[in-house]
Amino acid sequence: MRFLLWLAGGLLAGLLSVAGAFGQTAPDLIAFEQPACGGETACKVDGGDYYIHLPPGSKASQPKGAIFFLHGHRGKAINEIRNKSFVNMADGLGVAFITIQGLEGTWSFPTAPRHLRDEFSFFDRVLADVSKRFGVRRDRTLLSGFSSGAFMTWYLACDDADRFSGYAPIAGAFWQPLPESCKTKMPYLFHVHGTSDKVVPLAGRALGGGRWIQGDVFKSFDIWLHQASVSEDSARHYVSGNLRCERWSPNGGVLELCLHDGGHSVRAEWIKRAWLELAKARGWTEYAADRAVAHCRETKGQEAKASSDVC
Repeated sequence: MRFLLWLAGGLLAGLLSVAGAFGQTAPDLIAFEQPACGGETACKVDGGDYYIHLPPGSKASQPKGAIFFLHGHRGKAINEIRNKSFVNMADGLGVAFITIQGLEGTWSFPTAPRHLRDEFSFFDRVLADVSKRFGVRRDRTLLSGFSSGAFMTWYLACDDADRFSGYAPIAGAFWQPLPESCKTKMPYLFHVHGTSDKVVPLAGRALGGGRWIQGDVFKSFDIWLHQASVSEDSARHYVSGNLRCERWSPNGGVLELCLHDGGHSVRAEWIKRAWLELAKARGWTEYAADRAVAHCRETKGQEAKASSDVC
């Protein structure tokens, strides 16, 4: 027994000696060996998790822009960080790609059936953490979300348009009762929706026997237009790839609705397009369209058009 105690004491002393030689205590050394978060290892903040993919060659400390993406109902953020089309899209733009996990696969926006956390405070903590830990610039961010993640995106913009630099919801808007107004400035918001979407129809639909009702997308836009005193007829209409778009330009923001003929779906190219349009509207010259075009040529080996459309 004395021999075992002597041996254990000797091993502990040896560990402390080695640690001291490198200017660390034993607890510091053990903590240093813990895996850092990033990639498929979740980053933890108070209230939840997120995943982050950094652009190739970038250091965590380097300032960088970021695209945040919110999964749909019962989704998993890790599946989105594994999505190569999303990751390649972000790499082409030279930005971080961040996916956030909804508690129990859902989002607690104000009119949601369940309220599991204060999402507004939670997202503020995520933004603070990615800024401190990975050098994400708070003035170079785009929040996108699909379906239920798009519902959350709309409400985050309505709560504080300055929380993210821009918003790109796909197939989801406000729920009834729609807010009478948003107590914030105009956002830079680029919305995409399918005219054949039956999961989240443009006109909305009732759920749970009528206890909850997805809102009408056009009426959701009307809230912003009314708040900005902008006429619906003042929109500029144009076509971008497979999207038919109308855009309003209220003071200090952009409101854009783009429709396609498909159903309930999301494409990386729509998010990339939103980033490029946001960069153009915000004057981010370091994220010009020609950078994304060059990346398309490198990765696809085909000629890409030098326009706001993405290849």
